[in-house]
Formats: sequence, structure tokens, C-alpha cells
Amino acid sequence: MLMLKTLGLFLVTAIAEIVGCYLPYLWLKEGKSAWLLLPAAASLALFAWLLSLHPTAAGRVYAAYGGVYIAVALLWLWVVDGIRPTAWDAVGCAVALAGMAIIMFAPRGGA
Repeated sequence: MLMLKTLGLFLVTAIAEIVGCYLPYLWLKEGKSAWLLLPAAASLALFAWLLSLHPTAAGRVYAAYGGVYIAVALLWLWVVDGIRPTAWDAVGCAVALAGMAIIMFAPRGGA
């Protein structure tokens, strides 16, 4: 159950971060309204708060989160940008997720 909760929390966290970065991108690169910066700021604040909900050391959470972020970013690439990830993207993603799993779920003797 802890594993599913951790993965779910990372997934929501990644979406909050990507939305918080994508909205300013739309403003800067595609000439969309500067009003997009308000929900972007809220999304990034949500992202920071969500990272704080993990019960382990912050550095470990940040390190492991990167693997999930990569997976969600590639999904975003496909769904939002309309670009299908390559086989190499999938391999890199698998490596990153394996690293995340090792960091978050390895047995620890109280460390």
C-alpha cells in the first residue's frame, strides 16, 4: 500500500510541476496570456507542498522523484505535444524508474 501511495503522490506531484512550467512556456513561446502565470504559480506551490508529504528525507524524495518526473514528462510529450516517445525514450524512462524504485523502496535499517 505504501508503494502505491508513494507512486500516486509522485504522479500528482509531477503533473503539478509540469503544469506549473508549461503555462509560462505557453506565455513565453506561444504568446498566450500573462494571466497563465497565476495558475502556474499556484501549481508550482502545490508541487512543493506535495513533495513535503513524503515521510522520508527530503533529499531522498527529490532524487527518487526525478524518475517519476521523467515518465510523466514523456507521457506529456505524447498526449499534449502529440509526439510519440521513441524506444530510446522508453529505455531511458525504464532506467529512471528503476532508479526511483531502488531509492524509495530499498530496505533500510532505520536510515
